[in-house]
Amino acid sequence: MEEKILAVVGTKSITEADVNNFIMQMGQRGQAYMNPQGKAMVLEQLINRALLVLDATRNLYEREPEFKAQLARVKEDLLANYAVEKAVSGVRVSDADVETYYNENKAQFVQGATVNASHILVDSEEKANEILAQINAGEVTFEDAAKQHSTCPSGKEGGSLGDFGRGQMVPEFDEACFSMEVGETRGPVKTQFGYHLIRLNSKGEEQEMPFAAIKDQLKEKLTGEKQQQAYQSKINQLKILYPVDKPTLL
Repeated sequence: MEEKILAVVGTKSITEADVNNFIMQMGQRGQAYMNPQGKAMVLEQLINRALLVLDATRNLYEREPEFKAQLARVKEDLLANYAVEKAVSGVRVSDADVETYYNENKAQFVQGATVNASHILVDSEEKANEILAQINAGEVTFEDAAKQHSTCPSGKEGGSLGDFGRGQMVPEFDEACFSMEVGETRGPVKTQFGYHLIRLNSKGEEQEMPFAAIKDQLKEKLTGEKQQQAYQSKINQLKILYPVDKPTLL
C-alpha cells in the first residue's frame, strides 16, 4: 500500500508514516500529539527541518570544519552506544533463573503488616471527647459522626482511610493504629493535623509476596544486573587490549 504523502519539500516527500514515527520517538510526550492538531504541528516541524536541510546542503555546510567535528562526535556517541548494545545483547535471564533467585531470597519479599482504619479529625480535644462520648453512648455511629464533624476529606466516606502499612501515617497516628485491637475506638490522638478519633476496622498480617506478583519486576532487576556485569566485563577486557594511561589527577 502506498504511503500517504502529506507534503513535498523540494524533491523530498513527507509521509503520514514520517509523522507517526516522529511522534513515536517522543515516547510518553508523543501521546499529546496523537490527534489532528498535534499531527499538524509535527508535520510543520518536519517541513521546517526539510527546508533547513535543503538550505544547509545548498550552502555546503557539511564541508565546514565545525560541522565535521560535530559529526565526528555524534558518530563516536553512536558507535559507543552501539558497542554497549552489542556487549549486553547476549544477556538472558530465564524464568527458572528468576524463580531460583526468588526461592533463595524469600526474606526480601515479605509484605509488611497492614491495618484498615477510619478516623474523625477535629480541631480541639474538647470537641473530640464530646463526639467520642456520643459514639460510646450509641447516639451516633462512627460513620455518621465522621460525615458530620470530620475536617478530613475522608469524612465523606465515613472516615475510612482504607489499608495502609507502617510508616505511611504520621508517627502518633501510626503508633495508635498498630497498637489497637480490631473493633476498638481510641482517642483523642493528637497530631500536627489536629485531634483524631480512630477506629480499627481490621488487621492484615505480614505475608510473603507471591512469586507471580513480582516475577516480571524480578526478571527486569536480574536482567539489569547481568547487563551491568556484561558491560563491566567488556570494559575490563578492553583495558587489557587498549591500556589506559592517566598521568594526572582531575
